[in-house]
Amino acid sequence: MRDETAAAAPARSVNGLGPLHTPTLYAGRERRQSYAALDLGTNNCRLLIAEPTYGGFRVIDAFSRIVRLGEGLGTSDRLSEAAIERTVEALRICRAKMQARRVRRAKVIATEACRLAVNGADFVERVRQTVGLDLEIVDRQTEAYLAVTGCAALADPRAESVVIFDIGGGSTEIAWLDGAATNPSTDPTLRIRAWDSLPVGVVTLAERHGGAEVTRRMFEGMVEEVAEKLAGFALRAAAASTAQHFHLLGTSGTVTTIAAMHLRLARYERRRVDGLWMSDAEVATAIDDLLDTRLEQRAENPCIGRDRADLVLAGCAILEAIRRAFPAERLRIADRGLREGLLVNMMREDEVWSRKPVR
Repeated sequence: MRDETAAAAPARSVNGLGPLHTPTLYAGRERRQSYAALDLGTNNCRLLIAEPTYGGFRVIDAFSRIVRLGEGLGTSDRLSEAAIERTVEALRICRAKMQARRVRRAKVIATEACRLAVNGADFVERVRQTVGLDLEIVDRQTEAYLAVTGCAALADPRAESVVIFDIGGGSTEIAWLDGAATNPSTDPTLRIRAWDSLPVGVVTLAERHGGAEVTRRMFEGMVEEVAEKLAGFALRAAAASTAQHFHLLGTSGTVTTIAAMHLRLARYERRRVDGLWMSDAEVATAIDDLLDTRLEQRAENPCIGRDRADLVLAGCAILEAIRRAFPAERLRIADRGLREGLLVNMMREDEVWSRKPVR
């Protein structure tokens, strides 16, 4: 989605019911109601606006911008003013899109950067006052469960065990789902046997180890740090990889980049990446190829870009630690996650799929 600019909106909250959420009428029928899900992470600000469809939803608008809200949190405990200003600008664009799409209901969440920063609550209040969005700082369990809800539909229905992970900017969520999916409509979080939120993400790891020019020795140092943080979960989920048809399912910019590199895409194409199966050998080759690149080469790659060139190898180190802890023949790539989980939960709560379709 291309970057856009928008004028600052008046500070009126759009998260609760109100004038902004009143359905409009046209041609004697109620307009289909739209929902918005916004995920403000340590690195990215992402928005999805969708309308319910039979058994699912249709995305009608989207926005994504790298804001690096958590820049410097690897060495400090505060959100910087520059990062806050970048983020507020992106949030204003998101709010304008919600207004334009007459959003009925919205869920707007913030994750690790706001959890860690001593001025996280002050930032949330500033957003409420100046942008008119009520950011909710979600806890780590909620974030892990949303990641599962958002991408579990891509799990192999035959798999009696799946490890799902979401590599973020400031944290990495990981969950073990046990038992095969007997009913696609069943809440996948009911299958969670163990979960964890590792206090390490691509931004914080790159800030501690360096992300510009990464040697293989530096890379191994990052893998070892993640492995230490992963050890407790790996012990609790030790039986995961022994089940029939076990596989990994990953969502994040890291895994979608790995997929794009594997497919040798000239530009990123979500339809080719989301749902892609990669073998263990293919993942290893893609990581190895990235380790042979220099910063400028990564920056010039349209599937990585300048904003993520110094972060992608830190993400690969997190992925590598997970692969070593849970050896799997297959990895499924998800270009979906928290926002989709938020949308599904809101629509479930409103029972939109239990109603008869409008003709």
